[in-house]
Amino acid sequence: MDYKKTNAANTTVTRDVMQLCEDTGNIYETVAIIGKRANQISMEIKNDLSKKLAEFASYSDNLEEVFENREQIEISRYYEKLPKATLIATQEYKEGKIYYRNPAKDKQNMDDFQ
Repeated sequence: MDYKKTNAANTTVTRDVMQLCEDTGNIYETVAIIGKRANQISMEIKNDLSKKLAEFASYSDNLEEVFENREQIEISRYYEKLPKATLIATQEYKEGKIYYRNPAKDKQNMDDFQ
């Protein structure tokens, strides 16, 4: 996923709770959906950052020498400036980019259908 292209806000935004839960009808279910997606995004960002930082890692056992790697600092700053995972997940939810389902509701609908 390309996090540069997200149009999520970098700061906290006040949102209308009733508008967010229009699809599910339940604010708690909506928060659970957004929370799970935020965890997924957070893990993706963490894995990307770890891979990029590992490229510049120095494996010396010398504790007296402190080596400051400019590339690592720039990469870390870039990831610090990204919107938080919860803001990206909320924006994805608002845009309808998150697929979700509730097995309990699916089973209830199947029981009602029969």
